Formats: sequence, C-alpha cells, structure tokens
Amino acid sequence: MRAVQITTLDGPSAVEVGEVPDPTPSDAQVLIRVRASGVSFPEVLQTRGLYQIKPEVPFVPGSEVAGEVVSAPADSGFSEGDRVAGFPIFGGYAELVAIDPSLVFPLPDGVTFEQGAALPMNYLTAYFALVERGNLQPGESVLVQGAAGGVGTASIQMAKAFGAGTVIAVTSTDEKGAVAVAAGADEYVLVEGFKDAVKSRGGVDLVVDPVGGDRFTDSLRCLKEEGRLLVIGFTAGQIPEVKVNRLLLNNISVVGVAWGEYAFKRPGHLQVEWAAILPHLESGALAPPISSTHSLDDAAAGLLELDERRALGKVVLLP
Repeated sequence: MRAVQITTLDGPSAVEVGEVPDPTPSDAQVLIRVRASGVSFPEVLQTRGLYQIKPEVPFVPGSEVAGEVVSAPADSGFSEGDRVAGFPIFGGYAELVAIDPSLVFPLPDGVTFEQGAALPMNYLTAYFALVERGNLQPGESVLVQGAAGGVGTASIQMAKAFGAGTVIAVTSTDEKGAVAVAAGADEYVLVEGFKDAVKSRGGVDLVVDPVGGDRFTDSLRCLKEEGRLLVIGFTAGQIPEVKVNRLLLNNISVVGVAWGEYAFKRPGHLQVEWAAILPHLESGALAPPISSTHSLDDAAAGLLELDERRALGKVVLLP
C-alpha cells in the first residue's frame, strides 16, 4: 500500500511517500480502508522529533482516520463495509490501517469521511476539556483561543452543543475570525487587545487555550469570579507560567487537559465520550470545517499548512 513515512527528523517538508507492506491485523483488530486522514499538530512535532512519543524512524504517522471496515473481530460490534472513524495513534497516513476496536467509532451517514477524519482527536479533546474537565454549565460564556484551528473550531461547536451561552473566538486575523463565526462562535475579537475587548463584555466563565505563550496571563484576566482556564496545549511554542496570587484573588482555576493521558488509562472511556457526542454528530451540530484536502503525495504541504499557522479548520489527506 502507499503511505507517508517520516524517515528523518528534518521537518514537514522531509516526509516521504512510497510503498510499504499492508498491515496484517491480529484477530483482535479492525482493518480499515482509509478514505481520509486527519492532519494534527502532534504530527508536525513528530517530523522534528519533538513529540513526547518518539518512534524509531522510519514510521508512518497519522492519528485520525475515517473509512470503511475491511474486516473486524466477530465480537467487535463492527462488520465489513461499516463507515467508521478511528484513532490509530500512528499509521493513519496510509491506504489501510489496523486498529483496536476500542479506538474505532461508528460514523453517521450524514458525516463525510473528510469530517470523520477531523473528529477523534480534536472533538473528543474538546468534549473532555469543556464537559469533563471544565464542567461547562448551561448558559456559561466561553472564550476560545486559536479559534480558527482544528481544536478551536471543535471547541466552539462543542461549547454550543453542550449548552454554552456566548462563545467568543480569539483569532489573529479577520479572515480567521470569519471562520470561527462560521463554525458557530457568536463573535470574534483579534489577539491584539483581546483582554480589554473581552473584559468590556463582562468577562467569561471558561477559556479554552490550546495556544499558551504570551497571551496566557491576559486569558486569566478575562475570567469572571470562579472562572476556569483550560490548558490544552502550547502551539505558540512557549509554555507560560502563572503567578498563583492571580488565582487566589478571584477564585479562578487553571485546569490541565491531557485527553490522551486520561483516556488511555481508562479502557472504554473513548467509547463513552463518542456516545456522548454522537447525537450532536447526527444532528449536524458538530460538523468539522475543512481547511483543505491533500493527496498522500502532497502530505508535506498539509503538514506545512499547520506548521505555518495557515490552517482555517482541519487539514485532511485523501489516500
């Protein structure tokens, strides 16, 4: 089969595409014909050897897929031809992938394969952040940093689906602001001066922050009393520090959100999360915006789109 491989740690432009052996699924794995693969920031890090999990090169990256079941264990709940999404962790940038059934999820007919490949990491992370860690309550207000990216648009839609009142997006440009509003945000504010803009609106109950960097302290200042800032990642590159007196004075919380670390210690938890979001997938409330699609041969361009902060939604590869 054809697949993308990371053969050196020289960055996104160095990935290679070629023939590799088809996966041989064990009796306990689901074999999926991949119709779409999601491109995620961890894969950008993997091309430079900067991700916390460091497989030996060469390896096939790709943590999110959507496609059709080729074969499945009899007790897995899946059958040949089923439309599914999957979270293989590695190996998704290929024509075929073998995955444990606990990491395979039914995909509603109304959800395209491109959208399906955008769901496992970003949307389950957003659910875990807002509902399980952030304890989002109906009517609460939410501020989303990096709102035009994959996690950002997922968080906007997830907040709305689970009862948020106002959702404010923070973006670096008006073009990205329009993407965030199209995804469901009530309004957007630009990064420059976002603190004052949000405080003039009375502040927010939750901040979703996959960015980190130098905007972190101003995000804290946007919180209402008893507000929560959800730390999802550091795409800005810099890991911020917090003076804890800021937490004490307004009774606010900084909440860590390590979705994978949590879920993989709890077998079956991903299926519980998927069941929670499934009605909103079926209704169309959760509908990932697609930034661009690329062939496997053009995988480097897709990775560079994320690396250079040009993505407006999810970047997808089509094998």
